Amino acid sequence: MVFSLGVAPRSTEISAAAAGDDLVPHPDVVMDRGFTLPAPPERVWPWFAQLGKNRAGWYLPTWVEALLPRRRRALRRIDPTLQHLRPGDVIDDWGGRDATFEIVTHDPPHSLVHRSTRGRLELSWAIHLVADGDGTRVHLRFRLAGVRRRRLAEYGGGLLDLLTVAGLAAGLRERVTAERRT
Repeated sequence: MVFSLGVAPRSTEISAAAAGDDLVPHPDVVMDRGFTLPAPPERVWPWFAQLGKNRAGWYLPTWVEALLPRRRRALRRIDPTLQHLRPGDVIDDWGGRDATFEIVTHDPPHSLVHRSTRGRLELSWAIHLVADGDGTRVHLRFRLAGVRRRRLAEYGGGLLDLLTVAGLAAGLRERVTAERRT
């Protein structure tokens, strides 16, 4: 049985080449996730531009964030000071104390691609936004190379990725919907 938690990618997303694929050309593991948000890409993009550790945080739904200390909760508004990413910028990541991502592609409101090297591990994380009716289709692709334990990365890492992206999708839906009402 496969669980998607509402973040299942479309078959066309999985099979399509995407910006950032060339950063990890021979991955050991590829994780694709997808979800739709009820706003156009221009309104969704600012949320992704400010996403991250020591930035706006990782968006989670209200009921999950209520369990976290206030200082660990993500922003519920767009912060103009966090909107100025460009290729070459380095942002912190939750993958460890010294883990960072470098911005490789910054193409508002369509693609944001990150890369990182951590020891022998190479990874890329691409966020793609596409207009989908009145909303936005979000496709996330995570590529890993240099993985020592492939099955652990696929299944353990895949489960962690599924849960965190499901939380992200739910948290973003709340924020985008609340923003639309104001």
